[in-house]
Amino acid sequence: MSDASTRLSEQINNRSAKVGIIGLGYVGLPLARAFHEAGFPVMGFDVDPKKCELLNAGENYLKHLGEDYVKSLADSDRFEPTTDFGRLGEPDALLICVPTPLGKHFEPDLSYVLDTTEAIAKTLRPGQLVTLESTTYPDTTRGEMLPILEAGGLKCGTDFFVAYSPEREDPGRQSHNTQTIPKLVGGIDKVSGDLATDLYRFAITEVIAVESAEVAEAAKLLENIYRAVNIALVNEMKVVLTKLGIDVWQVIDAAKTKPFGFQAFYPGPGLGGHCIPIDPFYLTWKAKEVGLPTRFIELAGEVNHAMPDYVIQRTVHALNNQGKAIKDAKVLVLGLAYKPDVDDVRESPSVELIERLAALGADVVYNDPHVPETPTMRKYNLRMNSVDISPENLKKYDCVLIATNHAVYNYDEIAANAQLVVDTRGAMRGQEGDHIVSA
Repeated sequence: MSDASTRLSEQINNRSAKVGIIGLGYVGLPLARAFHEAGFPVMGFDVDPKKCELLNAGENYLKHLGEDYVKSLADSDRFEPTTDFGRLGEPDALLICVPTPLGKHFEPDLSYVLDTTEAIAKTLRPGQLVTLESTTYPDTTRGEMLPILEAGGLKCGTDFFVAYSPEREDPGRQSHNTQTIPKLVGGIDKVSGDLATDLYRFAITEVIAVESAEVAEAAKLLENIYRAVNIALVNEMKVVLTKLGIDVWQVIDAAKTKPFGFQAFYPGPGLGGHCIPIDPFYLTWKAKEVGLPTRFIELAGEVNHAMPDYVIQRTVHALNNQGKAIKDAKVLVLGLAYKPDVDDVRESPSVELIERLAALGADVVYNDPHVPETPTMRKYNLRMNSVDISPENLKKYDCVLIATNHAVYNYDEIAANAQLVVDTRGAMRGQEGDHIVSA
C-alpha cells in the first residue's frame, strides 16, 4: 500500500476521514445523514443554495423522510452544507450523487457526472477517495471519469482512489432505508475497492465487494432492467385481460400465492421515478457500441411508454359511454407523484396524462396532498396548484382519474361522489358501480 492509501485507511478506521457528498437530493441527503450518524464529519455539496439554507435551518425538503430528519445535521458541528465547489479538496472521500438523465433521443446524459468530475479534478489531492453512486453504463467510472482525474498527474491506486457504488434508494419504502439496503462496491483497482468498502461499512449494515467497478455498474442496470421488463409484462397483461373482461389485480393475487418462481409486479399508467424509465436505456446505448441489439429492453420500453396513451383512450371511451366528450370535460387527476405516499414527481406519468388530456381540450386539475404545487421539471412546467377534494367538489368533475394511489385518499368517498372514476392503480377494488372503470 502507498503512503496515501495507508493514511486514508487510518482516517477511515478512526472515523476522522471527512466525507463529502456531492448532490443533496433523494440519494445524497440520506447518505450524508448515514455517515453523520456513523460518526464521520460530513460536508454536503449542492448547486442549489436553497437546500443549504434549509439544511442549516433544520428544515427537510424531502418530506417523505419526515420533518425531523435533518435536525441532527443542523444541530451538529460535524455537518456543513455548501455551494462552494472550490472546497472539494477538503473531504477525504467524495461520493458523487448527481442525476444521470436521458437526452432527447434517449442517449445517456453524463454532463452532471463529468462536470462534477472536472470540478473534483481541479482540487484533487493525494489521499482522496472518489466514489460514483449515480446509475450509468459500464465503463463510465474507468473510461469517462478516470482520465479526467488522472489528467493532473496523480495516479489512481497510488495517489488517489476511485470506486463505483450504485445507489439503491426507493423513496417511501418503509421496510428498508439507506443504512439497511445492502451496498455494492467495485473499485477501479483492489486498493480503491478495499478503501471504499471499508468506508461504507461504517455507515451501511451490509456491504458487498464485487470484482470491479464495471460489475457494480452492470449490476445496477440489471436490477432496474429486471423491474422495467416485468412491469412491461404486467402492463401488457392488464391491457389484454381488461379486453377479456378479467381483473388483472385478481390474477396477480392468485399468481403470487406460488411460493417460488414468481414475484408480483403491478401495472400502472406508465413508468415514473428517476430509475426505471431511464436506466435501461443506458445499457441499450452501450450495447450499440458493440453492435448488439437489446430487444427485451427496447420492447419493454415500448410497452411502458404506451401506457399513458392506453389510459387516455380508456378515459375518452368511458366519457363517451356517459354521453360526454373529452373536449371541455372537467377532469380531476388524483396523484401527481410517481408512486404512493411520496412527493417525488420525477418522470411521473401523471404529468404526461395532464398534458395529454389538456391537449384534447379537457379542463384538467389535480390533487396531491404531498405536492401542493407543480415544480419545474426536466420536460414540464405545468404551473398548477393542487385543488381541494371533498364530497361536494368530487361531484363537480366529469371524471376522476386515479393516477397515484395515495393512502390518504378516501376511496369509499370517491366511489360515492364521483360521476366517473378511471382507476389506473387498482385502488377502487371492492367498490361497485358502472361508473368505475379500470384503465
